[in-house]
Amino acid sequence: MAKQKNKLAKALNSRYKLIILHEETFAEKAAFTGKLWYWLTGTVSAVAVLIIFTTLLIRATPLREYVIGSSLNAYDRSRLIAAYARIDSMEQVAHANDIYLTNLRNVLGGEAGETLEESRQTAPAGSEPTTAPNGKDPEKGLSEDELALRHLVESGAPYDLPENQANARTGISSYTFYSPIKGIISSSFNAKEQHYAVDIAVKLNEPIRSTLSGHVVFASYTPETGYVAIIQHGNNLLSLYKHCASIIKKVGSFVRGGEVIAFAGNTGELSTGPHLHFELWYNGNPVNPTDYIAF
Repeated sequence: MAKQKNKLAKALNSRYKLIILHEETFAEKAAFTGKLWYWLTGTVSAVAVLIIFTTLLIRATPLREYVIGSSLNAYDRSRLIAAYARIDSMEQVAHANDIYLTNLRNVLGGEAGETLEESRQTAPAGSEPTTAPNGKDPEKGLSEDELALRHLVESGAPYDLPENQANARTGISSYTFYSPIKGIISSSFNAKEQHYAVDIAVKLNEPIRSTLSGHVVFASYTPETGYVAIIQHGNNLLSLYKHCASIIKKVGSFVRGGEVIAFAGNTGELSTGPHLHFELWYNGNPVNPTDYIAF
């Protein structure tokens, strides 16, 4: 037994030399000498380091999915499912926003080939126009003011208003509209002449009220229509107030039905006297305000 130990110790302490030679000339390029146990220790250490490094690389990178399979626990799976659900909801919201912006393009460009009442008679129930019915490019024939107004509104985001959601399937006939202002109608709604509004002659600086609750999506000045306010209501309904003397609400403000939002004036190149130019748009179509509101 002692002889075997001495033999093993002698073998481990024996010195070995590792020489690197040139393949063709056999010239010595490098040489390493050391005891046998040095070489064994170094080899084992190198293998251990390589194994540890490979393990960490697999566990810390996506390679683990291919080597050891999915390591998600129940908590991670629930978070992953919730993330997928949020992504799906965001896709639905993005689609709704696209429809919203399409309707705003029709409103701001004044592109409408038929009124809501006419579309009900000619279109199947539940259908909604997504492009200008007359087939025209909504960008053509618009003034710089209208184009600027359109792009400003498109840069904002639609507001999800919970009000009147119960009436979403019954249209707007069941809504209780507030009269934005009291006065004399100087120009009526006329779809054939593309006058999609009623003009109400009033005294200067008469208060203008929101016809329904909603969010202000536009409140600014344009040379042609003066101070303009646009309010987004529930159920894809928009109300427009033009030629105001001033606007007291900012974009993003929530207003109640009947709340004062501006004052009547005579601003803009298209105005010929103190009045309110009032429009209602529902699902991208202009509707006659006098069918729902007593001025």
